[in-house]
This record gives sequence, structure tokens and C-alpha cells, in this order.
Amino acid sequence: MTKKIINLLILLPLGIILIVFCVANRQSATLALNPFRPEDQVLSLHAPLFVLLFVALILGMIVGAAVTWVNQGKHRKRARNQSREAVHWHAEADKHRSRAEQITGQLPSK
Repeated sequence: MTKKIINLLILLPLGIILIVFCVANRQSATLALNPFRPEDQVLSLHAPLFVLLFVALILGMIVGAAVTWVNQGKHRKRARNQSREAVHWHAEADKHRSRAEQITGQLPSK
């Protein structure tokens, strides 16, 4: 319940600000990808400013997520190795437990 209230208090004003930003920046902007001839139409993109900013934001999030995923690879590998080792040791313990039960079953009772 508290999480919903906090999300509402944060996301609602953020959404309102985002909508106001989009409405205020509807004019067309040109993104030129040719640094030597910015007027070149082949390597330029005409779109509303808020669309260009959203695309930049989304690309930044994707690149950041990919970098984080690559950097955490060593931790995932270590977790996989430790999981395999834990399974191995559980199997070894079960084998020794069953062997101990066989030995205690063969001992003469007093």
C-alpha cells in the first residue's frame, strides 16, 4: 500500500511534467548526422524535439542496461559455478548418508 502511494506521489507529477514538456516542444527540429554538410537531407532527420529527446533517452537506457549486464557477467558466472558445486556436494552428502544407513542396517543389534 505504501509503495503504491509513493509511486503515485512520484509518477503522477513526473507524468504531468512529461506531458507539459511534450506539448511545449512540438516544433520540428532537425538532427543532422553529417558534420561537414548539415544541410544534407540524406543524413538528417526532421521530427518534433520531444521525439528526438525520447529516442535519445531510450537509447541511453538500452546502452546503460547492456553495459551493466556485461559488467555483471563475472558475478553470474560465479553464481552458476557455486550452484553447480552446491548440487554436487548435496549429491555427495546424500550418497554418504545412504551408505551410513546401509552400514548401520548391517550392524548386529544388541
